[in-house]
Amino acid sequence: MTQPTTPPFVPQIRLYQNWLREQRGLSFDSYDDLWRWSTTDLDAFWQSIWDYGDLRSPTPHSVVCDGAPMPRTKWFVGAQYNYAQQVLRHVGAADAAGLSAIISHNEKSLGTAPARHLSWPELRRQVASLALHLQAQGVQPGDRVAAYLPNIPEAAVAFLATVSIGGVWSICAPDMGTHAVLDRFRQIEPKVLFACDGVTYGGRDFDRTAVVAELCAALPSVRHVILHDNLGLDTSAIKKIATCADFTGATARNDAQTNAFEPMWLSFDHPLWIVYSSGTTGLPKPIVHGHGGTVIVAQALKGLHNDVGCSYDANSLGERYHWYSSTGWVMWNAQISGLLSGTTCCIFDGNPGGSTVDAAGNKVAPDWTTLWRFAAELGVTFFGAGAAFFANCLKAGVDLATCGDLSSVRALGTTGSPLSAEAQRWGTEQFARLAGTEAQKDIWWCNISGGTDFAGAFIGGNRELPQVAGEMQCRLLGCAVEAWNEQGQPVIDEVGELVCSQPIPSMPLYFWGDEGNQRYLSSYFDMYPGVWRHGDWLKVGRHGGCIIYGRSDATINRHGLRMGTSELYSAVEALPEVLDSMVVDLEYLGRESYMPLFVVLREGVTLDDTVRSRINEAIKTALSPRFVPNEIFQVAEIPRTLSGKKQELPIKKLLLGQPLEKVVNREAMANPGCLEWYVALARSRQSGASE
Repeated sequence: MTQPTTPPFVPQIRLYQNWLREQRGLSFDSYDDLWRWSTTDLDAFWQSIWDYGDLRSPTPHSVVCDGAPMPRTKWFVGAQYNYAQQVLRHVGAADAAGLSAIISHNEKSLGTAPARHLSWPELRRQVASLALHLQAQGVQPGDRVAAYLPNIPEAAVAFLATVSIGGVWSICAPDMGTHAVLDRFRQIEPKVLFACDGVTYGGRDFDRTAVVAELCAALPSVRHVILHDNLGLDTSAIKKIATCADFTGATARNDAQTNAFEPMWLSFDHPLWIVYSSGTTGLPKPIVHGHGGTVIVAQALKGLHNDVGCSYDANSLGERYHWYSSTGWVMWNAQISGLLSGTTCCIFDGNPGGSTVDAAGNKVAPDWTTLWRFAAELGVTFFGAGAAFFANCLKAGVDLATCGDLSSVRALGTTGSPLSAEAQRWGTEQFARLAGTEAQKDIWWCNISGGTDFAGAFIGGNRELPQVAGEMQCRLLGCAVEAWNEQGQPVIDEVGELVCSQPIPSMPLYFWGDEGNQRYLSSYFDMYPGVWRHGDWLKVGRHGGCIIYGRSDATINRHGLRMGTSELYSAVEALPEVLDSMVVDLEYLGRESYMPLFVVLREGVTLDDTVRSRINEAIKTALSPRFVPNEIFQVAEIPRTLSGKKQELPIKKLLLGQPLEKVVNREAMANPGCLEWYVALARSRQSGASE
């Protein structure tokens, strides 16, 4: 297989601007001018992305955008599309260049066995075989196909096979419990279920056969199960409940029909997949995205802004794209989207902190070199992960010089939460010391902020703009993002509500089962009808750089000064004693503000007067004395969602007296066991208030 050679010489966004000048006669003096054109002439901009990406339809579109207000906007009316068609068009050229489609490792194989390589022709053959199998089971366009699979090549094959025949895909990670999965899959009534017997995480094997049996029994719509043998466990209990096929057998076909198979053409807005909101309260929202809108937005985001190139193109030859994720996070979808541009995807299944138990089963500290060693072995060129991963590397004192040959890495990507300036500086300094290439002397950070909601990003990177640690470089092309003040006016250099005032093609088609679009409208358009309100605090700088300050519904309004939570976390978590933190402001209906701070401290450190003083001084210095907390509590864990977000709002509601079952869904949490401590604190506060 071809190994990466040199990093891209010309940034993808520069190639696009060259094309605009040569093919459209359009040139712009600055990125801001380009962005304003892209958000005011929507038809011209999105048509340029279609043409530049050479997207194809057997029928022409009559209009790019029909002009209807959000959320009723229609795109590329009359065009036909299929996500899998876009992926499989790269098979011949990528294979001729000797490139793999997917390279993968898991916790057990890393360091002990070679990585798995799935070639482009083999990807196509397996997708065709599995698609024909699904059709034989009666799957029709519009039928839902659910999956309970980890981040392995089989999940990508199952996804592409499903959508190639018009099925609607939905996946949950096998670290999710029965109730959390049923809360999602019951709403969409899948006809087929992909599942695995178990998973490995943190050095432990987890048997999931009982969960899969429960899912089968509780989902009467499921007529067929396709089982992947991941751990070699006994699956007889599942086979008694539903008609089953073996994944290996379902993908083994290799005959004239598989050779002739082509993904079917579908309407541009045919449902592609169903993803879910975090499910913090109530049932998770089943968000439906379309084939065409998802692909064209991925072309702009991943190509132009993330600077991820086609692996067989001379300018980006050997590109290997990795963004760590579980299948329960939309970044899995973002990772798989690399295949859309003929890019080799490098995927890792397991704990990014490696094994957390020794051979005897005793708990040990995480190994935050795991993903870096994975990247070194595979020659990863674009390395992405959640912001918390880089913060953990900083805290653990990871030395990248000990992790193998990282000379191929030319870009670092982050999302999930704001990346602190300290963590960014740590990574920049580490690569400057390695400096195997020119690109590593000042490594480029592609910090993005977007969401599951629209399978994309609003704010992100640009290889040609200056970098400022702790900031994202720009608002993305085609995304009319602004920060609005309380009067609904756009502001610069001030914190405001993040809104998007113009539609983009990947905004949800609808929520599954949402009568009259009521849940959809209330989720994004309740405050500003016709304008998307995202629920984040945003500051747009006068030079275009952007900072996200956390969720706007978990904001601190302390003594008249409004602030998102991320600034406080940056100050507190920069202290070596503090591993994690969470703050909530209990100002409510005119009551005096009470702001507790919860901290997880390094092992062996106790919250004494000295540590309290250091925390308070850090907050005073970085922010203002106004933001010194009323109390500081040492806790074992900060409650987080399955995608790693701090659960500020549920804890805020809990401490304001709302019952636990009304404010949080335990099944949507990564660590529900930590809630009892917060429940006890809420009880003590309420009993004290009533005395």
